[in-house]
Amino acid sequence: MPEGHTVHRMARLQRSRFAGAPVAVSSPQGRFATDAELVDGRVLESVEAHGKHLFQHYGPDLAVHVHLGLWGSFPNRRRPEVPPRGQVRMRMVGETHYADLRGPSACALLTDVEVKAIRARLGPDPLRADADPEEAWARISRSRAPLATLLMDQSVIAGLGNVFRAETLFRCGLPPRLPGRELGRARFDALWADLSAMLRAGERRGRIETLRPEHDPARLEPPDRGSVCASVVYTYRRAGKPCLVCGTPVARATHLARNLFWCPTCQA
Repeated sequence: MPEGHTVHRMARLQRSRFAGAPVAVSSPQGRFATDAELVDGRVLESVEAHGKHLFQHYGPDLAVHVHLGLWGSFPNRRRPEVPPRGQVRMRMVGETHYADLRGPSACALLTDVEVKAIRARLGPDPLRADADPEEAWARISRSRAPLATLLMDQSVIAGLGNVFRAETLFRCGLPPRLPGRELGRARFDALWADLSAMLRAGERRGRIETLRPEHDPARLEPPDRGSVCASVVYTYRRAGKPCLVCGTPVARATHLARNLFWCPTCQA
């Protein structure tokens, strides 16, 4: 599932390529056809992201809400556009670019009240200027649930997925099963700052790279050609491989139906 940095990058690109001008909106697949007619030809006023949710605002009570889910994609390309291929739920065509939405878990036209209701269910998003970390701290500091659970709860912090969960817990030296109320304020502040930095870097680069320079095998002399995968992340999907910091095999377990990765030594 695309994590928050992907959706924020998508929103930024759509703002620069479509906003401020009329946009042709259609639904080649047909499932969004009725709503598409209501915004077709209107000026796209703004685009924003909150966590994994994208909101395109075409005017009062005219907001297209998109959630990519597990398989969705929404790339935009330079015109001229090619005929739709596959199941295109929504196509938007601007002056210089077009974008095809495929496989989302949500694509619907909402009122401003409905948008507000969705955002009210979400926790603070570290990539938003209006994010208040105090909201996340209030939830975490009172909870007996482990950090592994809390960081995947979109009502606690919006935008995180399995990759960022594994990587920030490692980078902050935190055991995945540490109860939230035992975290402490200083470690929470470090966790929030680390998440903010990684998400910003991911949004800027368009990919997740979490290794600090001193731990990147690609920077070794001679380069460690056998660690291409490990040169991007510390623990995610590296079960059984040596920790890049201490050499301990990375552990894996199933937690709430999702894979959990951590270093038993660095995160003791």
